[in-house]
Amino acid sequence: MNLSLFTVSAFLILDSEGHRVLAKYYRPKSHPNASEANRHLNTLKDQRAFEKGLWTKTKKPGGDIILYDSQLAVYRHSLDLIFYIIGSPAENEIMLHGALTAVCDAVHLLLRNQVEKRVVSENLDLVLLCLDETIDDGIIVETDSTTIASRVSRPKADTTEIVINEQTLMSAYQTVRDKVQQKIQQL
Repeated sequence: MNLSLFTVSAFLILDSEGHRVLAKYYRPKSHPNASEANRHLNTLKDQRAFEKGLWTKTKKPGGDIILYDSQLAVYRHSLDLIFYIIGSPAENEIMLHGALTAVCDAVHLLLRNQVEKRVVSENLDLVLLCLDETIDDGIIVETDSTTIASRVSRPKADTTEIVINEQTLMSAYQTVRDKVQQKIQQL
């Protein structure tokens, strides 16, 4: 058995009609079997056909793993989306499931549990960053969702939030008035 760190062949997000929301296929050049791995998923037409067939088999909630077209697919439903991690049939299903759970949970944290097609499309940058923090060129590098979410989350600005209301305006006016009176008295 040829052991390798390259476990993920693809990551997909499909909507409730089987249309692609996000698809990232991994073809690492340094993988020893790179030429034969995913040779049938090299073109966009082949990828779309694979995605459509996979969606047809997994569109009903209930399962979480399937062997389809000589690929192992671990998937998870979320409202009107289905998240998939694709690997070779010889891969460890638990490892793939852990990576998928980490990505999904990190996305849920970042999008405040509003994981639906519209919100994911609007925040595709965060979803891709979550994916990149979890999988690097087909290698699973992180499986802790809180760590992933903390690395991806947008940092707050260094400035403090200034709240302007009547009290702050009156306070500023009195401070200016007192300073002006002090200057007048010194003259």
